Amino acid sequence: MCFSEYFPVFYVLSPKDQSMLASRTALRQIKKGTMLHRSGEDCLGLLLIRSGQLRAFISSPEGKEITVYRLFERDVCLFSASCIMKNIQFDLFITAEKDTEAWLIPLDVYQDLSARYAAVANYTNELMGARFTEVMWLMEQILFQSFDQRLASFLLEESAIEGAFTLSLTHEKIASHLGTAREVVTRMLRYFQSEGAVRLSRGAIEIADEKKLLDISLRR
Repeated sequence: MCFSEYFPVFYVLSPKDQSMLASRTALRQIKKGTMLHRSGEDCLGLLLIRSGQLRAFISSPEGKEITVYRLFERDVCLFSASCIMKNIQFDLFITAEKDTEAWLIPLDVYQDLSARYAAVANYTNELMGARFTEVMWLMEQILFQSFDQRLASFLLEESAIEGAFTLSLTHEKIASHLGTAREVVTRMLRYFQSEGAVRLSRGAIEIADEKKLLDISLRR
């Protein structure tokens, strides 16, 4: 599919602006592991994902990470153009979790369209609202769920994303997603294994009992 089919407000624009936007937008190939945005850097522009997967995370001064949200096909990476949001007060990093194709909309182009089209400005607000909702969901998990619930939910989410029950994940990688220490992840995974919910091997985790994991994630 072409860019116009992925950008929801494309057909709100005049033919002239459609042509301008299409000519200024470039399809980028992004290799897995590429850091797309570091806090404090100049704005990259908006990224509209055609395929692949991006991860947005925050990092402590000690280097501990926690995933804030992920982005998939048809999602827009708004924080890669964070300078359009004047009051953002936290440091966010964005990296490619998989090989990704994404259209890059230059910042000046998007700002111009937002100023002239209410539909584009409203679309930006909707994106910001969606990201804020994900941040609040993460905060609720951290504040009100136990770690076994969070880990079980994470494994089920990863299984749904990958479409598989065997996940190529290290304990260190899981710790980075969940904002904890590798040793904490290892202890809990061993507990899950003793309960028959997972099977562990080097560099991989197999979900042995999906229902049991679901029960753990919903435990109160």
